[in-house]
Order: sequence, then structure tokens, then C-alpha cells
Amino acid sequence: MGVEWLAIIMFAIFLVLLLVGYPVAFSFAGTAIVFGAIGILLGEFDFNRLIILFSRWFKAVDNFTLLAVPFFVFMGAILEKSGLAERMLTTIGMALGRLKGGLGLTVVVVGAMLAAATGVVAATVIVMGLLSLPTMVRYGYDHRLATGLITASGTLAQLLPPSLVLILLAQVVGVSVGDLFLGAMVPGTMLAGIYGAYCLYRAYTKEGVAPALPDEARTIRGVDLIKELLIAVVPIILLILAVLGTIFRGIATPTEAGAVGAVAAMALAAANRNLKWPVIAGASRSAANITGLVLMILFCSTFFQLIFDQLGGQRLAQEILTGLPGGFWGFVIIANIAVFLLGINLEFIEITFIAMPIFVPAVRALFETGVTPFDTLPALMIWFTVMIAINLNMAFISPPVGFSLFYLQSVKPPEVKTIDIHRGALPFMALQGVALVLVMIFPATVTWLPTVVG
Repeated sequence: MGVEWLAIIMFAIFLVLLLVGYPVAFSFAGTAIVFGAIGILLGEFDFNRLIILFSRWFKAVDNFTLLAVPFFVFMGAILEKSGLAERMLTTIGMALGRLKGGLGLTVVVVGAMLAAATGVVAATVIVMGLLSLPTMVRYGYDHRLATGLITASGTLAQLLPPSLVLILLAQVVGVSVGDLFLGAMVPGTMLAGIYGAYCLYRAYTKEGVAPALPDEARTIRGVDLIKELLIAVVPIILLILAVLGTIFRGIATPTEAGAVGAVAAMALAAANRNLKWPVIAGASRSAANITGLVLMILFCSTFFQLIFDQLGGQRLAQEILTGLPGGFWGFVIIANIAVFLLGINLEFIEITFIAMPIFVPAVRALFETGVTPFDTLPALMIWFTVMIAINLNMAFISPPVGFSLFYLQSVKPPEVKTIDIHRGALPFMALQGVALVLVMIFPATVTWLPTVVG
């Protein structure tokens, strides 16, 4: 096997460090330093190759698309911290409250809208947990259904554009962010529709699971409700459509659209007289924290990949992945299983920089052999990337350690038990699995436009 045994041990120790809770960035850098030194001492690694590291770092950060990350986080944080998201949730809840399951349907609709506005799972789940879960509990919703709707709808932020997951995946995979956004639109909308349909099915087939709001709770009606919808909901919809529309039509890059969206969100907050210094400071802090985390992991993962590649790890991984039983579909199944298992313990940022650099070369190699059902490499890469993003949705709500479950646990009212949150996630994991299978069987759900097919 040659020097590849070092790469295997290196990757195994890296995973052990992650499982015991060591910070991801330090795990990347620490294992790279130790095994780089071992490789030098054994004569298996040329120290001069480290010069490449600086050019890789520069190439990684010299990417205009990465600037979209702080802009989109800031835009979503302004909507959250200024109270605009709360007002939107209340208004839509009033509009749909007369239906059985109306509050649950509101959670799905607002979850999808917040996902498209924030791109951050934690923000979406926590906001909806704080605002909607106490109301749903108060009016007699089944605790499992209520919590499952919140955690599942909140994770749509990983899939619906302008998702931070998609932005980072585009960076690693090497595809257009705009094309990836387009490719994720149908699967993301399909997931939201499946959640809404399941909520209504439960509401109308089992009495008392998801009752309609009583008349006294619907304090806004008629013309006043229409006015509130025009003020609280329509501007945010127009903001989302404008940001995504300019990206899809090629009028603006994701970074430019994100910058305009951030300014527009501040304008909406100002129009509602909620643009105060604590709101701006809090939104700026959120954007700085996430951006700093992304860059730190990016730098350290680049160092790890350099050492791993030079020790022959990438070559060995590609040989293993392309030689799996079942060919292309065998690889797809194993890749999905691996991402799901990693997603139980890791955030999407870590998985993006751990798994995708290993999978992408294997996908390209399989395409060159002609065993994939795709005519163009961009179409294959976009389909594979969207499929991984759907898989991450499943991992994020999987008991016992799915991150969305912990986000909701941190803000749940006392009458909601932790076991309700975990058991409530199971049906939605199954629904996400259905969506994943549909995307695998029908690639046209992703490669649905000529611009995506390439």
C-alpha cells in the first residue's frame, strides 16, 4: 500500500478527535501538522510542498462568492432581530388559523420564507420555536407534530436558496452558485409541500391533533387582516423574490444580490421603526461569527487536504469509491450513508470541508468512465450536491443528536418534553427520505432548466 497507510491513520485519528468533541478547525490543523511531520521524518513527504499551501489559501479566499455569506446572514438576522419575522408569523397564522392544521401550515410557510431569507438553520428553528411552539401548545396541538413541523421546516434553510450550505458546497464542488440555487428550488419546494400535506393529513384524519384556532384567538380579520398581510408579509416575499430573481436571471451575482438584500432588509426594518442600534449590532455579530467560523475551517481544512493528498489519501479514497460494488449507484448509496452519519454529529460546514473534497474527485472519475446517467458533468455535480444537501436535512433532525433538535430544546416551553421533540422528528425524517429517493430516481427535479443542465 505504500505511504497510504499514513493517510488512513491520519483520517481515522481526525474522526476520533471530532467524536470526542475537539474543535473541527483544530482537529484539521493538528492532525495535518503531526502527520506532515511524520511524513517528513519517514521521507514520504517533501517539506517544500508546503509552499503550495499559501497559494491554496489565497485561491480559497480570493473568491467573490464567499462574500455572499456575511451578506445573507446579516439580511436574515435583521429580519429576525427587528421583529419582522415575528410579525410575519403572527399575520400568516391569523390568515390560516381557521383551518384545521392552520398553525402547522403557517410554520411550514414561514419556515420556508425564513429559510429563503436567512439561510441559517439555527436562526430559523429558534425563531419559530420561540414564537410558534407556545401558541401551538396553548391551542391543543399534538406536541410531536408541533415540534416535528418546526425542526423539519427550520432545516429547509439548508436547501432553499440562498442557503449557506449551497454557497459553501458550490465553492468546494466547483459549480455555479446560481445554477446550484436553481437546482435546489424544486426539491426544496417539494419538501415544504410534503410537510404541509402531512400536517393537513394528520389534522383531518385524527381529531384533536391539530385543531383550528378558536374565533376569539383570531383578533385580526377582514380588511385589517388584508392590510396586515400587505404590510408584514408582502414586502418580505418581494425581497426574497428580488434577491433570488436577480441571481437566477444573471442580473447580479449572489454576492451583489446579498449586499442589496442586506440593505433592503435594513430599509424594511427602518420602515417598521425597528432599525435600532442593538438590532444592527446583533445582526453584525451574527454575520461576523459565522463568517469567521467558515474562514477558520476553510484555512485548516485546506492544510489537512494538502497533507492528506500528498500522503496518497485522496488517490486511495478515489480508488475505493470508484471500485465499490454496484458501480455509480453503489457509490451514491455509500456517499449518502456516510454524509448522514457524519451529519448526526457535525454541522454542515464541517461536512462540506470533510466529505465533499473526497467525494468530488470520485464523482468526476465515474463520469469519465461513462457509467453515470448524465450527459454533462455540471448536471451530474449539481444533482449530486443537491442530493447531499437533502441528506443533511435528514441528519439535522435525526435523534438523538440532530442539531435542530437541540436548537428547539433550548427554547421549548416546560410542558413539551424532550422525548416529544425526538419522536416528533421521526415522521419527518421519513418524509425527507421520500424526497431524497424521488430526487435520485428523477434527476430532472434538479436539472430542470437548460442553464442547469449546462
